[in-house]
Amino acid sequence: MTKLQLNGKTIAVETTETTPLAYVLRNECGIKSVKLGCEAEQCGACMVLADDRPVPSCTLTFEEAANYRLTTLEGLGKGEVLSQVQHALLASNASQCGYCLSGIAIAAHALFQSNAHPTRNDIVTALDGHLCRCGAHPRVIRALEQLAT
Repeated sequence: MTKLQLNGKTIAVETTETTPLAYVLRNECGIKSVKLGCEAEQCGACMVLADDRPVPSCTLTFEEAANYRLTTLEGLGKGEVLSQVQHALLASNASQCGYCLSGIAIAAHALFQSNAHPTRNDIVTALDGHLCRCGAHPRVIRALEQLAT
């Protein structure tokens, strides 16, 4: 039994050390915001914060993840209060299918934690590794630009 620091809580999980974190989060921890897309660090749908740094959970092993304080979309806000990024994305109706949105929110949250007023270029760069297949990416950029002002 290995312990994870997940969304501000310590949880015990029993799985093999080489299991990708994304599978552990979805199947053992019930975290459904982490999506499985490419499973090769190419789409961003599985992004989590590891010690406040966005990382893909599809290739991070359970054993490696146990060394970090992990945060998923569910851990960004405070209880029922959404984070500023979550609120901005929802208020702007910045998604369509939503498959990529939790990974985008994780990356944007990390950006805004390090820079309260990022430029458009900062936002685009932070989201560069996220693949939005439904075409909502321009709305996401606009919502985050509004938040940055």
